[in-house]
Amino acid sequence: MYKSFKDMPIWKEAMSIAEHIFRITDNLPKKEDYGFTSQIRRAALSISANIAEAYGRNHTADKVNFYYFARGSITETQSHLDYGRRTEYLEKKIAEELDRRLSELYNDLNKVILSLKGFQ
Repeated sequence: MYKSFKDMPIWKEAMSIAEHIFRITDNLPKKEDYGFTSQIRRAALSISANIAEAYGRNHTADKVNFYYFARGSITETQSHLDYGRRTEYLEKKIAEELDRRLSELYNDLNKVILSLKGFQ
């Protein structure tokens, strides 16, 4: 058992991805500040936030729900990355690498969810 959500490898990876997305969106056109930039940053940051919230929940069903919310934020972030790549706001190679990392995180969350469901 972890002493803090900050010790969890899935939280660390989610936060690392959010930081990376913040950096690569820092120089996007100002017209995107309240559109694409804001949405992809919010979606990416929501992943680690939901993992942290799951950690703080007492009941297994609540934990599982927040891990599901984190998965939803992963796929939302992947959709934004695809848009950023298609519009050439983001470099193809960077978007693809982040998408790969997000897919791995999605699979890791599935393992956590399955593990928790085994205890219900």
